[in-house]
Amino acid sequence: MDPSRDIGRLLEIMAALRNPETGCPWDLAQNFSTIAPYTLEEAYEVADAIARDDLADLKDELGDLLLQVVFHARMAEEQGAFDFGDVVQAITEKLIRRHPHVFADETSRTPRAVEGLWERIKAEEKAANKTGQTGALAGIPVALPALSRALKLQVKASKVGFDWNDPRAVLQKIREETDEIEAELDRAEMNKAATGGEVGDLLFVVVNLARHLDADPEAVLRRTNLKFERRFAAIERSLAARGKAPQEASLAEMDALWNEAKAAE
Repeated sequence: MDPSRDIGRLLEIMAALRNPETGCPWDLAQNFSTIAPYTLEEAYEVADAIARDDLADLKDELGDLLLQVVFHARMAEEQGAFDFGDVVQAITEKLIRRHPHVFADETSRTPRAVEGLWERIKAEEKAANKTGQTGALAGIPVALPALSRALKLQVKASKVGFDWNDPRAVLQKIREETDEIEAELDRAEMNKAATGGEVGDLLFVVVNLARHLDADPEAVLRRTNLKFERRFAAIERSLAARGKAPQEASLAEMDALWNEAKAAE
């Protein structure tokens, strides 16, 4: 079977992989639950390629992510639920419905107005679907990464007025949370579960500070991770030039090299 730019060929390949008689044993053994972790992983790899500004890799990762959509759609088709064409139709209908300022007579033109329009239409859709979820925080997937889910919870809470009005107030709350962690550490017998809970509270408030500063916590932490990797690699290179491995160096020596790497940036 030859490769092609046509989505139809990809659908044919997926169908062949899932053929009960001649398909791939691994692909045939999968279901929605076993494939879902790969779907999340591929989405992260797309984000990683973007963070690295690697467009060649982005092309490949987008293909991997598209394969996940095709895989799920094929399994749904086998169950008589829907097929890939239904997925395409659903998203095109949604895009047209949520962009009346482009495809109908709505006059909203500023990004803020359009965002508000999108949210209103989305809320109307959820009300019409009657999914059973209620409350201001309904509709946020539990499987989201914790930082992203915390951000979405806070955004929804803020829309009903449950929010700080000054990032300095959030910063003060961070100080309170660190004091509570310190109090747990000072106990004669530290309760690890309780201390871990306090760390969770701290992380949640840090996400809130990022939100008040219009910073995506997932994105800024990803950039910090890359920065840490880059500087630690510089430490390893400097130590290697001295004939040392990191485990053979003192913390003070590595800290000095870290500062050098930081200054060099």
